[in-house]
Amino acid sequence: MPFYRSHVLVCVDPECLAKGAHEVVDALQDELVAQGLLDEIQVLETSRIGSCSDGPEMMVYPDGVHYVGMTADDVPFLVEEHFLKGRIVEKFREVHKPIVDEELGPLRPKEVRVVLRNCGEIDPMNIEDYLAVDGYQALGKVIGEMTPELVIEEVTKSGLRGRGGAGFPAGRKWGLTRQVPGDIKYMVCNADEGDPGAFMNRRVLEGDPHSVIEGMIIGAYAVGASYGYIYCRAEYPLAVETLNVAITQAREFGFLGNNILGTDFNFDLEVRVGAGAFVCGEETALMASIMGKRGEPLPRPPFPSVKGVWGKPTNNNNVETYANIPQIIVKGADWYASMGTERSKGTKTFAVGGNVAKPGLIEVPMGITLREIIFDVAGGIKDGRTFKAVQTGGPMGGCLTTEHLDLPLDYEALSQAGSMMGSGGLVVMDETSCMVDIARFFMDFTQAESCGKCTPCRVGTRRILELLQKICDGKGEHGDLEKLEDLCHEVAKNSLCGLGQGAPNPVLSTLKHFRHEYEAHVYDKKCPAKVCRPLIRFEIEQSCTGCMVCARNCPVEAISGERRQMHHIDLNKCIRCGICMQVCNFNAVSVLS
Repeated sequence: MPFYRSHVLVCVDPECLAKGAHEVVDALQDELVAQGLLDEIQVLETSRIGSCSDGPEMMVYPDGVHYVGMTADDVPFLVEEHFLKGRIVEKFREVHKPIVDEELGPLRPKEVRVVLRNCGEIDPMNIEDYLAVDGYQALGKVIGEMTPELVIEEVTKSGLRGRGGAGFPAGRKWGLTRQVPGDIKYMVCNADEGDPGAFMNRRVLEGDPHSVIEGMIIGAYAVGASYGYIYCRAEYPLAVETLNVAITQAREFGFLGNNILGTDFNFDLEVRVGAGAFVCGEETALMASIMGKRGEPLPRPPFPSVKGVWGKPTNNNNVETYANIPQIIVKGADWYASMGTERSKGTKTFAVGGNVAKPGLIEVPMGITLREIIFDVAGGIKDGRTFKAVQTGGPMGGCLTTEHLDLPLDYEALSQAGSMMGSGGLVVMDETSCMVDIARFFMDFTQAESCGKCTPCRVGTRRILELLQKICDGKGEHGDLEKLEDLCHEVAKNSLCGLGQGAPNPVLSTLKHFRHEYEAHVYDKKCPAKVCRPLIRFEIEQSCTGCMVCARNCPVEAISGERRQMHHIDLNKCIRCGICMQVCNFNAVSVLS
């Protein structure tokens, strides 16, 4: 492979594409040819670099310079200044705002990248880039030196647990699938990432698809599978495109298909695109969808290891689980097991969102505390506000409080605290968040995503949502909290699959830790966080200058008053939209509960 003195990564996320990223790439290639630099500087297209709000964006390595906002017409000047004269073009340099998704930036404090090791560092559309960073060496080692039993033993010894949420030991699952007799077996990759605010799997698929493919091939060798499916959600078009290109290239290089690496091992795979149903994250519903059926969960047993896709033994892991496999094989189980806790080994990716200073995608060792993630890795609570709660595990996880900040993040600790690891969503809330409204938000999501197959989930989640909406609307009555709690337990106990079983978790955890907020809504008809509109009112204070701006913008003409005199809000007309507060230039509008 040629040696390049610089690599230029251009973001081709949909937002940057809309702003002309492809035109910038074409202009860059043309200018490098014109300047005779094509053999010295490599241009790569990659997934999201920063926020994309000022795109197109590019990152220049090894300089580590992040450029934004250039057009195709700016490229000749950029090439001349940066690559010929060695001067950074400050006009386009991103220095004023933090990068939102920092896979391509320097490691954050306490980060350790295993799954994200190649994201942003290689061209995901070029298999040779993956080969240059030891790609497919693990596959070669497995086929050339290890029996299927030794592979399963190594994965088991590493302590790797499934990263899709349940945390079932990967090696044990592989062993179960191998033990089931049958000439036809399947490997499935769950890339149906549906949690609100979660984008861990998307980044891996868009930035390093071959690590997932290699992990699946190794798994297929271990369990005796001959075909596989990557089930990716339709909302990830770039990930689907990248996967299809990577699969084609892997076939061309002899890593997929018949007689892999000159042996009698045969394995191939394809991408199946999901239709956006959150319930298809559940493995039996996912497999039904792969087979062209409606995505509904099935009772277990039989488990997929015995009867899965097309009624054959099937192994199912998610994107992150498979991406760990090549590194475990190359570096050894002991290396991987040296990270994490006694029962939760390795690293975990998290999509950190909400009220933190530096949201984004991170990868940290298992066992790190919530305090370290929120205040060291994510920069603390933004705008100097106070930490209130954190939701872990997505819409079926639980809300944890200040008493849990020093909780080590592993499967057992989170479960004991009333939450879960989930796929890695982590939403941080400050004192401006209403916990009743947060519970209502997550229940609204899970209720809408219920497949409707079983009555406890179909009807029970609807009743829970109605009670929460009633409380947020200030119509709660004596006994509603007890009714809400009982209903949550019944839905969790009697639902068929993990969606219904986990749907009440946000409600139960907020009832446990923030019952006083529920009681304020029900008995005092107040929302302490001043979020629930029916329980708040707007008031104009003495600092009002009578500028008339609020009156002109009020959609229901609820504000009255003469120019240069204090205005007043008619609470009988007010619809509590908050526009008056937004447009006031003198901070004269306050919200009261």
